[in-house]
This record gives sequence, structure tokens and C-alpha cells, in this order.
Amino acid sequence: MLSLAWSMAQLGWIAGPLTMLLFAFVTFVSAISLCNCYRSPDPKSGPIRNTSYLKAVRTILGPRTATVCSVFLRINYCKVGIVYTITAAVSMRAIQKSNCYHKEGHRAACGYGHTSHMLLFGIVQTVLSQIPNFRGTKWLSIIAATMSFTYSIIGSALGLEKIIGNGNIKGNIGGVSTSTPAKKVWLVSQAIGDIAFAFPFSVILIEIQDTLKSPPPEKVTMKKASMTGISIATLFSICWGGFGYAAFGDSAPGNLLAGFGFFEPYWLIDFANACIILHLIGAYQGWKLHRLVGSCTPPLGFSSM
Repeated sequence: MLSLAWSMAQLGWIAGPLTMLLFAFVTFVSAISLCNCYRSPDPKSGPIRNTSYLKAVRTILGPRTATVCSVFLRINYCKVGIVYTITAAVSMRAIQKSNCYHKEGHRAACGYGHTSHMLLFGIVQTVLSQIPNFRGTKWLSIIAATMSFTYSIIGSALGLEKIIGNGNIKGNIGGVSTSTPAKKVWLVSQAIGDIAFAFPFSVILIEIQDTLKSPPPEKVTMKKASMTGISIATLFSICWGGFGYAAFGDSAPGNLLAGFGFFEPYWLIDFANACIILHLIGAYQGWKLHRLVGSCTPPLGFSSM
């Protein structure tokens, strides 16, 4: 989500919002379909509970398909872990740079590395992973969701404030102009990938559904929750990307809160980046990476984690 303003800049005012709506629709359809896969053979009252995405694939499509699926799941979970770690490190560095710019001036050479921040994030996750049932605590989800709402509102508000300060709406229909068609295709592909990554939750939907109580049937509750969650996420995504693009136009930064399109108020930018870090800590645990990756191992012939 942090790069949606940049993605909008590559796609322009027509393709950008339409792409977000398209992926929101695809995510919604995927979520509704997965809700019906939790119980088998009947999606409403079937005796077999598929407690994970991979188990649903194995039950419905067979062990061979599950083996292939497990490979892609491994890749996806590793990707998520890497992205979360890098993004958290970028936000940590952004807090340092924001304070430096405030003290030394906006043109100061405030250079900081990522390595120590990534190591710190890894250490925190390692410690939290040792706490029994930590990933299952309700307050973890509440804190992560609250932090997500907070930094989304701050980023959108800062973008809106800059639009008002500029006195005009920047951007154009076709997006950023490039020297060659090949470069444009590459940038558009990156933008589409960033937007797709903003709607990733459906792969863990069945695990979330497994925590619900019935009656009413789990799929009924999950469908309502999915519709609400995707609608809110889409609204924030369009506001974040739209306000950011309208504020900066073709020069929209890759990370709206860490790319230093905004310098002041520095304390608000620090707070927003702190919210991102806390959100990523909770989200990393919420993805249950270790257990989910472990659930992929039996079809591949390795011992489970």
C-alpha cells in the first residue's frame, strides 16, 4: 500500500483506479470462493474441516496438486517475510532521517543503512515467535489493524493537505512518460504488481475462518467480514494512491511516508512510520509464517516444523 501513489503515477488517472478496483474485485471473488472450501463435501455443513489453504487443495483437488501448490506457497510466504522485513527497516530508517532533516535541514546528507534495522526486526520476530499462542491473541490483530488505519489516515491526510497547498491536482491520464515503450511496460508491470500485493489476504482466509465459531455457519460470517474488510481496504488504497498522486504527480515517491515527499510535521511522519513498524510486527506474526510454511512440508517429503 505504501507505494500506491507511485503505482498511480505509472498508470495514470484512469488505469490506476480501475486496476485497484479490478484487484479488489478479484480478491473478493477469491475470498467468497475460499469461504465455500472450509467444509467438505458440503460447504455449509460438511463434516470435514479444511483448516488451511493447503488442506483444502489436498481435499478438493488431490495430493498431487497439493504438492505443486505447496511449492508456490513456500515462495509466497518467503516473499511476504522478506517484504515485511525490508519495509519495516525502511520505516525505521525514515524515522532517523526525519529527525535528522528536522535538525540539520532538508538538504542535509542524512544517510543511514538498512542492515541493522533488518536484524532488529528479525530479532523482535524471533522473540515474539517463542511466546506460546502469541499469534492467536485477539489484541495482536486489534493493534495491527489500528496501526494500519492510523498510518493510512495520516498518509492520506498529508496528501490532501499538500494538494490544498499546491492549489491544483497533479497527474495526467496516461501516467509517467518514458523514453522507450519497453521502459513504460516495465514500470506499468511493477505498478500492477504493487497493487496486486496490496490485496494479499485471501491465501490465509481459510485459517482465519477456522477460528470462527458457529452458528451461524463459518462461511456466512467470513463472507460478511471479507466484504467489509475488502471494501475498507479498497477505499483506503484509492485515497492513499489518489491523494498521493494528486499531490506529487509524476514525481510521486515510491514510499509516501518514507520517500520524503513530506518533511513536516516531522513528529507526525515519525509517528506514522512507527505505526507501520508496529503493524508489520503484528502482521508478520498474524500470517503465521512458521506454521503455514510447515504445513507445506509433508507433500514435499520433509519433516514438519
